[in-house]
Amino acid sequence: MSAKAWPGSALVEYGIAVTDGKIRACDKVRRVYDRLLEEMAKGERNGRNGRWHFDQEKAKRPIAFIERFCRQSQGVIGAPIRLELFQKAKFEALFGFVDDDGWRQHTECLTIEGRKNGKTTEMAAVGNYMLVADGEGAPEVYFAATKREQATKGTTEMWHMVQQSPALRSVVTRRVDGLHCFGNFGIAKALASNTNSLDGLNGSCIIIDELAAIKNRDLYDLLKQSLSAKVRRQPLLFEITTSGFVRNSIYDSQYEYAAAVIRGTVKDERFLPLVYELDERSEIEDPRMWIKANPGLGTIKDAVTLKENVEKAKKDPAFLPTVLTKDFNVVSSGASAWLRYEDVVNRVPWKMEAGTECYCIGGFDAADSVDLTAACAVLIRPDDEKIYVRSMYWIPQSVLDADAATGRRSGRDNAPYDLWVQQGLMRAVPGNRVDKKVILEWFEEIRTEGWYTMYIGYDPWHIDDTLLREFSQSFGEQAMQKVRQGVQTMSQPMKDMAADMAAGKILLGDRNPITEMCLLNTQVKTDINGNIQPVKGLDPRMRIDGAVALICAYIALQDHRGDVIGLNDGLEITVGEK
Repeated sequence: MSAKAWPGSALVEYGIAVTDGKIRACDKVRRVYDRLLEEMAKGERNGRNGRWHFDQEKAKRPIAFIERFCRQSQGVIGAPIRLELFQKAKFEALFGFVDDDGWRQHTECLTIEGRKNGKTTEMAAVGNYMLVADGEGAPEVYFAATKREQATKGTTEMWHMVQQSPALRSVVTRRVDGLHCFGNFGIAKALASNTNSLDGLNGSCIIIDELAAIKNRDLYDLLKQSLSAKVRRQPLLFEITTSGFVRNSIYDSQYEYAAAVIRGTVKDERFLPLVYELDERSEIEDPRMWIKANPGLGTIKDAVTLKENVEKAKKDPAFLPTVLTKDFNVVSSGASAWLRYEDVVNRVPWKMEAGTECYCIGGFDAADSVDLTAACAVLIRPDDEKIYVRSMYWIPQSVLDADAATGRRSGRDNAPYDLWVQQGLMRAVPGNRVDKKVILEWFEEIRTEGWYTMYIGYDPWHIDDTLLREFSQSFGEQAMQKVRQGVQTMSQPMKDMAADMAAGKILLGDRNPITEMCLLNTQVKTDINGNIQPVKGLDPRMRIDGAVALICAYIALQDHRGDVIGLNDGLEITVGEK
């Protein structure tokens, strides 16, 4: 695409520089701007006959408003805000694509970028524009965050900009309940994360700060739904965040959704994802690559300070996860996480034809109280490095009944257990405890399907002699392998398993959210010799039972690989097709 077609367009200038490699950008950002440039060219070719077209005048309106009327309240107080090229490009993309009636295409924008790239200023500037100049009658602008103090930062920064600008002071005032705009009856206010108070909103613009810190997706869901009022013809949900340490959260869902939209596996033309991140973790070693996660590096974000933080992280392993996560958006499952997000969520489908027989190795983790009960079977075959996994989980019916009675949207542990039961990924057991015999019955069930379990790894602490005797009677005494929980037994196998996960050798299947949740929740305790063992985090809702079951199976597999692999010679498995 030629820049001459759109003279002065920041979107074209930045998009061409990114796609041509003149400005280093990660793969996700390059893909997005390549698509945006193509959409501009398509709209130019089709004119008003297309679904969307680019209106340069509308694209420049928010930029002109921000640079003319908004003023800095930090640094040089009162200085005009000068947006960087990457920010202008985003605003042009967000506000410039419209339909034939002039209404915006994009109603949701997710921006993930390293900290200190101008997030607070950008949010406040967008808030003022949407409050004063978007053309909406009685606009309602809301700032939302996991804590009210965090949300209030947005409206406070908006007010500071108003105080520095005579033009904005003439139309905006501050009251107890928020900022009010004369003439269009607009209001901007902060929202607490108490979702019980959010029903009934009629937002025209909702700005969510630090999405990665939100543990419960109810806040996002309610705010997203509040934008569906018919009176709002072009509402905007604006999310801007760094990565975070909270797993199995709305951030993970939004990140995954954004990646799917960027890949093209999910079609959503109303959603604009801008994910600034390192393509590879190793790129932290190359300062030239840091701009991939920090588009404001050198202008908004201080490059010297970032370099100092990276150097400190190299010497202090405890500080490294924070730098990787917050400065470079390398998704981590916690400060002492065992596995990386991208290594766990590989989503490579595999299947065997119905009626096929195979020989496998099992593992299980039996809950004593409120935890999940988990079991899995893994199989390997000659001349194939892959390890194929199938799993099952159990939960007391009383847990689901309690969730239904209290009306909790997200379920216990912020996990949709009722949905997983409906999908057949989990089974509900009557009462308030899971009878561990269901594990034995499941291994016997899959045996009738042709999955012959040769060995089963288990934690002897959680199985009594009666059940162990029944297992031995059904599968043979030699089949049951004790896997004691500790560094001596688990350290090296866990390191080997992490390497296999990173290499994409362990296939959980196309969709296995429970196992993914458990693996991402698993943290490691490291002794002075570097030996590791699995532990839960401080949050008691972080279930790791599926991870422990898989580790037990993996250890048994290491011990008996030679006994099993030859039995699956000629076994047909289709990989990569649903």
